[in-house]
Amino acid sequence: MIKLVVTDIDGTLLEEGTDKINTEIYDVVEELKKQGTIFAAASGRQYNSIRHVFSPIANDMIFICENGTNIICRGYDMDATILNKQDARDLIKYIRTLDDCYMTVSSKEAIYVENRDPAFLDLMINGYKNEIRIVDDLLSEDRDILKISIYKESGVDSIAQQTIDDWKDRFRVTVAGGPWLDFMDYQADKGNAIAKIQEILHISKEETMAFGDNHNDIGMLNHAGESYAVANARTAVKEAAKYVAKANTEDGVLLVLKELVEKQRKQKVKDAD
Repeated sequence: MIKLVVTDIDGTLLEEGTDKINTEIYDVVEELKKQGTIFAAASGRQYNSIRHVFSPIANDMIFICENGTNIICRGYDMDATILNKQDARDLIKYIRTLDDCYMTVSSKEAIYVENRDPAFLDLMINGYKNEIRIVDDLLSEDRDILKISIYKESGVDSIAQQTIDDWKDRFRVTVAGGPWLDFMDYQADKGNAIAKIQEILHISKEETMAFGDNHNDIGMLNHAGESYAVANARTAVKEAAKYVAKANTEDGVLLVLKELVEKQRKQKVKDAD
């Protein structure tokens, strides 16, 4: 039996940068809960953004936020991983030198930005539904930082490899979607977050199912006995996954979960006979 289901959001469950979701997922999660299966959403998004997407079932699931740097259940912090402050300061200074790139700095309370571009702020606030705070100088903010990200509207592929090579000794750096490049502490990873949840709840890898589409999802796929890449996933993710589900635009995750609910229902009836 599957006891833990974990899915990425952007590019896996729904379109990048939106809160529009097939609401059937709420009923499926409730059915899974009745069967004894826990549901978790794992994303580079902040807690407020993920909670908004799943507001009808927010008290019946686990939130793996900011690429695994913060795990929250029913408002309780199960785990948090903070960046080294000097490394974070150096990275902020570096990102300021990049052309056509915007920077976000994530804390538990909010995402801090220096840029006041209306289109960027509209995406962050109205698209992702983030809690945003605009400041004049990120370096003047003395806050614990969970994650720092680069946003490049045209896509980060052109800068990703060089940036990863330059900073890999100080951060875990990963492509987190077409326009996003994320920097976290080395202990922070969606896979490590799943491992912590599995340890706390005594759930095995074989009892875990996970879904993803991008490089930052590979860690969690490796911690799931039943791992799925959606059809629109990057090649490396498909290679890491055991199965390929339909694309996010075709409700691939939802279809697999419906099959899981039915399979576990039939198994329960069989076991009762």
